[in-house]
Amino acid sequence: MMAEAVRLTGLMLAASAAAIAGWASAATPGEKGRSNPAAVVADLTVLADKRETKLQRTPIAITAFDAARRDAIGIETVGEIADFTPGLDYATSSDRMTLRGVGRTTNVLSADTPVANYDDGLYETFAVAAGRSSLELDRVEVLRGPQGTLSGRNALAGALDEITNRPTRAPFAEMRLTAGNYGHLTLEGDVSGPLNDDWAYRLYGSWDDQTKGWIHNVVPGVADSGNVIDEWYVDGQIQGRFGDRLEMWTKVQLARWRNGSGGPGADAGGWTKAGPFTAEFPPGALGVSANYACSPSFPGSAVINVSPLGCVNPGLTTPWREALARPTRVTLPISALIDSQWTWHADGFDLKYIGGGAYYDYVNEGGAGVIRSLQLPVATGGDFLGSGFGTCFLANLLGSACSSLTVNFDDRPRYEEKNGFFSNELTFISTGSGSLQWVAGLYQFHQHYRQPTSDVNPGQPQLNGPFAGVCFQYGPICAPQTNFAVFQSDPSLSADTLAVYGQIDWRVRAQLRLTLGLRYSYDRKYGYERARVLCFASPDCLSGDPTSDDTPEDLGTFFPTIDFTQVPGVIDDGPPGGPLPKGVTGVTTYDPATGFAERRYDASWAAPSGVVGAEWTPDDATLAYAKYGRGYKSGGFNIGVFQAVTPEPWTDAEFVNSFEVGLKKTFARQLTIDLAAFWYDYRGLQIPISVIATAGGQAQNFGAFYNVPRSVSRGVELEALWSPRPRLVVSLSYSYLDAFVREGVGEDPADPNAMAPGAKPLFTGDQCAAAALTGNPVCAPDVFTATPAQGGNSPPIPGDAGQGWNIPQSLAGQRLPNAPRNKLAVNVLYTFHLPLGDLTPSVSYLWRDVTYGVFFTRPYNIAPAWDQWDARLSWRSANGRFEAIAFVKNAFNTIGYEQGANGSRLAGTTDVLQPDGSYRPINYVQGVNGPAGFNDKVAGANPMGIVTTYFPNPPRTFGLELRYRFFD
Repeated sequence: MMAEAVRLTGLMLAASAAAIAGWASAATPGEKGRSNPAAVVADLTVLADKRETKLQRTPIAITAFDAARRDAIGIETVGEIADFTPGLDYATSSDRMTLRGVGRTTNVLSADTPVANYDDGLYETFAVAAGRSSLELDRVEVLRGPQGTLSGRNALAGALDEITNRPTRAPFAEMRLTAGNYGHLTLEGDVSGPLNDDWAYRLYGSWDDQTKGWIHNVVPGVADSGNVIDEWYVDGQIQGRFGDRLEMWTKVQLARWRNGSGGPGADAGGWTKAGPFTAEFPPGALGVSANYACSPSFPGSAVINVSPLGCVNPGLTTPWREALARPTRVTLPISALIDSQWTWHADGFDLKYIGGGAYYDYVNEGGAGVIRSLQLPVATGGDFLGSGFGTCFLANLLGSACSSLTVNFDDRPRYEEKNGFFSNELTFISTGSGSLQWVAGLYQFHQHYRQPTSDVNPGQPQLNGPFAGVCFQYGPICAPQTNFAVFQSDPSLSADTLAVYGQIDWRVRAQLRLTLGLRYSYDRKYGYERARVLCFASPDCLSGDPTSDDTPEDLGTFFPTIDFTQVPGVIDDGPPGGPLPKGVTGVTTYDPATGFAERRYDASWAAPSGVVGAEWTPDDATLAYAKYGRGYKSGGFNIGVFQAVTPEPWTDAEFVNSFEVGLKKTFARQLTIDLAAFWYDYRGLQIPISVIATAGGQAQNFGAFYNVPRSVSRGVELEALWSPRPRLVVSLSYSYLDAFVREGVGEDPADPNAMAPGAKPLFTGDQCAAAALTGNPVCAPDVFTATPAQGGNSPPIPGDAGQGWNIPQSLAGQRLPNAPRNKLAVNVLYTFHLPLGDLTPSVSYLWRDVTYGVFFTRPYNIAPAWDQWDARLSWRSANGRFEAIAFVKNAFNTIGYEQGANGSRLAGTTDVLQPDGSYRPINYVQGVNGPAGFNDKVAGANPMGIVTTYFPNPPRTFGLELRYRFFD
């Protein structure tokens, strides 16, 4: 099928090119004087070296999108910039970038992005701003490869630079209105002009609103999901000079979002085309599962399910249907940025200062499932037991009453980023015309953030106490609370960066130039993390003694909620006298008034980075270069984001040694080709490895940062722009990327027994068992498959030689996530010059290879290959003031994927009646080794009980955009 699709696509492209070439043959001789798009690209100015240079004369692999190119192709978002940039991938759902296989794999703010993001020279910690309108942005530059000298902080993989349109010396004003399907409306305006001979201003504003979601919610009266947005944004600039030597430019940006289920993070849950997992108590959770009510063996009653489809997932076959009682909501109560730049023109050099900062408050309030409440049978003297009959029967034998506990599922998970940062940079730039050019500078950056996350259930009064608990440090009854939270985490961290850098470019001969650059960076991160974890309505939360075996003799005072903050395996307490995790400055402490655990962090990293390169320019149309680049990214702490005070929070720095050769060639000012080939030796790649809870339900899963010892990324990138006639423009972007782990060890959370095809276990199950007997274990237990002989309660699983063990695997040969091997984008446009103006049809074709979402190259982690067609038809009036654009994106409504997929195992716990009359928790993998009533195979799961989550691109969208410019 794939071969046929590729062949068909090739035929369609060839036919389109032939047809357009036929139209081009009708060009009149007078058109030869019009500007040639290939020549325009060759003359495009970029700031990659902190000085203005021509794109085709800059020895860096750069993809530059000026406003004209974005408008011609229809590039409006960061994801679409990534579509047309070789080697670049972007996930809207998490605002993460991956460049040449190097990317950020977690939302923890302490883990920096390796793609440095700059807004007019000011470092920022997010990439979403690069998708701002072409009316505001003059261009976006993507610098591929380590930019460890001039582009500054954490430019290990490259840099993304956004350059806004500056104030104009002549009056300018333009308005734009766009209307599209799904009730999408965008209004924007830009006005600029002089204040006097020395000063000018610019003011831009936009409002973006979409009232209908891409994903239809089948629950009556509940809003849809998918790009439901209400956003406004303003940008004000002032620019001027003081005399002949001093210039100033200052920008202020303000934004606010009041979105429904739209914006970065709104679709972070992805699309899991699977049925409900019916465990009573899934791993990593600390309460009963809502989907427990869908089990055939559910012992309770009074289930309230608001979905008209009951327990059937409407998204089993399509990502555009869902069932939610409440969709996700994303807001940005405030976002503000100030950027001020001052330049002193001295004799022979410029002294430039860039200073400013930003603050934003981002809030993501998670949605709610369709099961709103249920009732569980309990014995008021003790435990919740697996079936209603057994519970009441046993309670009557003991003389206890049988009653029920109402469990409400009004959970409101909340994720927030309160992030502020500022920087100061002082750069000295030579301005002479000699053979030796230089740049030197000093850089300072400070960041402080809080990342509070919580899961609040206001419909459950028991979450406020009183609590039984394991409150070793403050008595048998734990501190109450007032906010109905079952989970709370509040990391507060600061980061400081200091750097000094310099680069010299020496033109040895007219055709040969050498470059040497060096930067030294120092990074420190410090702060604290507070957390509290409760357990509600799970088998062990309903017992007076949370360590009981749930036998009749253990039934005690009924406490539906227990404070688990001090339970070993839930919060890492760092006991006195024991080794502290790296980067942790002291043992975990507990506040008896609030019940919070707190731990403090402090660590620093420092390293040099830089570049050595040579470029050869035999003529004005040719540039060949070779370079070695050293990239560095600081370490950090994996804290927060729905995990709390984990045993392994620290990570070391990342490094890359990059070797690259490139060629930039312009042929007769009609064809430009940019070709780059690279090889990375990548050390210390930071990845969060999921560690599965090994104590059944009474422990949290957590992500431990792991530095992969060695990885390799190598590839070839091609960009071409061909304009055989002034009316016809064909652009092509292609990358081949082979990015994989060379050396490393990790455990697959979806396949802990290492049984999936392609698994590379380091030990057999027998070796794991033998090592455990010696007291020097090499494998952690996997309680969800452990047999009675292994101290568990699971029946044997045929063919599972690693049953009961979480077996480390070799990562060697595993592909890096979000690094598709092949990626292609083609655009063809043709302009008809008509008496009433210019008519330009434009067609784009995108194709993306299969992409893996995590570091295990397995079928359950694959996002399939996909392709997409976009088209637009633009008409510009003869006087150039009015323009109308009709557009369609994803014209054939195909399902594409913005990033790789993730597999997860359906493992959980339930209470089962034993022959001796007691109830004991049984751990299992649904559809593999579950007890009766809990072993039904989930729709969409593979034979190993694994389901896959995908992250789809938008469906077909279309609309009309109108533009009017008020001045010539």
